[in-house]
Amino acid sequence: MKKDLIDKIAVYLLREGFTVKSLTGSCFDLLARKKETILIIKVLEDANSVSRQYVDEMDNVSAYVGATPLIIAEKAGDKLEDNVLYTRFGMYTLNFFTLASSIKSKFPFIKRTQAGLTAYIDGNKLKKKREELGYSLNSLSKKIGVTKRMITRYENEDSEITITKAVKLYNLLGGEVFNEIDIFSSNNIMKSRDKSDLSKKYINLGFEARDTKKTPFDIIARKDNELILTEIGDKARPDFPSLSKLLDADNLVIFRKKKPKNIPSMTKKEFLEFEKANQLIKFLKEF
Repeated sequence: MKKDLIDKIAVYLLREGFTVKSLTGSCFDLLARKKETILIIKVLEDANSVSRQYVDEMDNVSAYVGATPLIIAEKAGDKLEDNVLYTRFGMYTLNFFTLASSIKSKFPFIKRTQAGLTAYIDGNKLKKKREELGYSLNSLSKKIGVTKRMITRYENEDSEITITKAVKLYNLLGGEVFNEIDIFSSNNIMKSRDKSDLSKKYINLGFEARDTKKTPFDIIARKDNELILTEIGDKARPDFPSLSKLLDADNLVIFRKKKPKNIPSMTKKEFLEFEKANQLIKFLKEF
């Protein structure tokens, strides 16, 4: 089931012009890019099975590469409804239908919260549509089941309303009065974390950097527009260069005993001897 869903998503994204890379043994299953839009996707049958550790790791990596992290699933206990946005540990969670609609810029405006299903009204659009269709504040309030004062409040500020009221508004005024939720907008902030000597060295050189787990690399580092993915070990992943290329990143292998071929690499001792960030960047660019 999960593999079928991964294949379905990958094929769809390819048809929509994305470059797509499938990953194994990682906290995310798909990496996709179309121009400046980068998606990091975890695919699950049940979204409730994802761990906070995986979500946090996806959030961290996404912040560094400028990506949108998403969980695509069939259910989260219960079946995920079409055009409804859910969250798991704060990460957008949706089904394939909602993803496909969003790719075509038809974003959901209904979200599942602790209060249940809710929608977000665009006050200016509500007022314009109400007046266009000839509803008075009083007549619209009676049809929706709220006070006239509440309609005025809706129009003066963007408001969250229950699905029951949203359905009534939708039937009267249409979907354009609601604020769509752009699932591809991402505001994640890079956070450094120097658990290892190597990530600490990156930070000392002026990079934001952190060790990663369950990702195709061991350290991710960024300084301005320079992104570096670092593997530690004597055998680099075969897809490491193509992964770096997709993300416009440089890749580096810090080997222990045996130097990998055809890829920028050095020993830990050599890496720790760098005194300036531009020295490291120059080494990577000249390889």
